[in-house]
Amino acid sequence: MKRQAPALIGVISDTHGLLRPEALAALRGSEHIIHAGDIGSPEILAKLSAIAPLTAARGNIDTEPWAGQLPEIDVLEIAGISIYLLHDLAKLDFNPRAAGFTVVVCGHSHVAKQETRDGVLYFNPGSAGPRRFKLPITIGQLIVEGNSVRAQIVELGPGKLNAHSSPCKIATRRR
Repeated sequence: MKRQAPALIGVISDTHGLLRPEALAALRGSEHIIHAGDIGSPEILAKLSAIAPLTAARGNIDTEPWAGQLPEIDVLEIAGISIYLLHDLAKLDFNPRAAGFTVVVCGHSHVAKQETRDGVLYFNPGSAGPRRFKLPITIGQLIVEGNSVRAQIVELGPGKLNAHSSPCKIATRRR
């Protein structure tokens, strides 16, 4: 049976204990939410999981006992798309394409980035937590439609919610 409507996957990272109301608003309507680490507080996980099913990876600042239950990496299949999740992309130690992944989601750098390499979409939603340097406050979205997935970065802030979305190249699901 073919999916009729696109699936929206909310992606957030590097909250560092701060979950902004704008981030919650931008994630509403997501079919699933992915947190790519440096969560900072278990309350953030509770608030996100109240919106949609949640998958989260432990980041380098997530050292308190509550974070011990979180994996450093995770593998998901959402709407037929195979996603590899980790906090720090520098720790990726295999070829995602050869392993059949369509998307690699990461955080850590606080810099929103999306690029397709060798048929795999590498996606970092940037930081939704406290502002670092002069970087924008952002979350991301993966939109799964048919046999493809595209990504966009959503800049948060007064008057900016969804105003600065930039689409990424489309990665096609492999079977």
